[in-house]
Amino acid sequence: MLDMIINEISNIMYSYLLIILLLAVGLYFTFRTKFIQFRMFAESIRVVGEKPDKAGSISSFQALMVSTASRVGTGNIIGISTAICLGGFGAVFWMWIIAIIGGASAFIESTLAQIYKRRSDDGGCYGGPSYYIDQATGKHWLGILFAVFMILTYMVGFNLVASFNIADAFRVIPAYSQNENLAKWIIGGVLAVLFFVCISGGGKQIAGITEKVVPFMGFFYIAVAVFVIVTHITLLPGVFAEIFRNAFDVKAIFGGFTGSAVMLGIKRGLFSNEAGVGAAACAAGSAGVSHPVKQGLVQVLSVFLDTCMICTATAMLLLCSGVEPDADMAGMAYVQAAMNSTLGKFGVVFITVSLFLFAFTTLLGNFYYAETGLAYLCGMTPSNGAKWCMRIVAAVVVCVGATMKLGIVWDTADVLMGFMALINVPVIVILLKPVLRCLEDYTEQKKAGKNPVFKAEHIGLKEKVDFWN
Repeated sequence: MLDMIINEISNIMYSYLLIILLLAVGLYFTFRTKFIQFRMFAESIRVVGEKPDKAGSISSFQALMVSTASRVGTGNIIGISTAICLGGFGAVFWMWIIAIIGGASAFIESTLAQIYKRRSDDGGCYGGPSYYIDQATGKHWLGILFAVFMILTYMVGFNLVASFNIADAFRVIPAYSQNENLAKWIIGGVLAVLFFVCISGGGKQIAGITEKVVPFMGFFYIAVAVFVIVTHITLLPGVFAEIFRNAFDVKAIFGGFTGSAVMLGIKRGLFSNEAGVGAAACAAGSAGVSHPVKQGLVQVLSVFLDTCMICTATAMLLLCSGVEPDADMAGMAYVQAAMNSTLGKFGVVFITVSLFLFAFTTLLGNFYYAETGLAYLCGMTPSNGAKWCMRIVAAVVVCVGATMKLGIVWDTADVLMGFMALINVPVIVILLKPVLRCLEDYTEQKKAGKNPVFKAEHIGLKEKVDFWN
């Protein structure tokens, strides 16, 4: 019964609310920022290598890796497989669309997180949607509501998905099928212990782990995907033709919209890049930069890396394999079948290990966001009891997630993520003006040959901010 209710809420939310909202707002931000995701892309690559402006702060690169760790994982492999199997080739096109226009949304929310960030006791900084909602709108209750949904989304919804997919990846092992239920609990238990050990050191330890693991695994995954694509290059024209044909198949779209390429492409694209959801802004708010726009540009780069590179690599790897997608293969089964078809047993082992690393860093990145939500609720200084209680609950969720079913974990994550977006997106539309003034200030300083340094007075900010006075 519960799974049916959650599924119906998900269908209503994405059929009538979020698709229109995300596309409309993304286009609005794109035009208002003069296509910032394109015209300042080179600048986003440059600023990501800058060192933090103050000791004790997380660097732009570390913040990028934390947000990418959350984004790059189950959404980029299993999410793409699920979208293609259930929605057809056209889902890839709509995934691209939500990423392209979502880059502007990511810029807005991350720049806001920097403008309204707070100073921590150790000299670092922190921020995110709850803080700019609270400070810029004066609606403390709305900041609390967002923080609650962020904890539920990342600690519960997204980590259920990640844990499930890790367990599902082990289906290729013969011993798994002999006692599937026991195998899931064993995998869930081991995973929960490893996860608990990694999160016990707090946010900076998480940032340190993801900084090392994410670039390594991303490089090798893309390298293998490129190899598969190059060795099947003759199939690419037909693949692209089918993607565009299916994307605009009117009968398929309107004949069953809840399972269409449009809905599934946007669902899985949003799940993967999180543009407009607001959580990536938490990582952005923790970065030590001289100007808010710098971290906004870094998050634009994160969306590009996530969807335009890694998700596309996955899609091409799958569609060039020659294995026809089928609803019964949705998830890891399709990915493993595709890798077996192209690279044999090595491919299956490689993708299973890759999925484990991707999904495990996703678990860590997700918990980082959940901790920022707890910090907001507790006035930035949660008690040790509250922190350890949250870590234990998070580990239990990871264990249980490994034992659940595909439909319920995805629908739960989609619904919780949807509520976050419904809170965050209207707020960042209302708060657009400070971001545009901030962008203008950055551009003017760059034209003058300066390394941009921000002061609140530069843009006539009325609200008293903690960091830029």
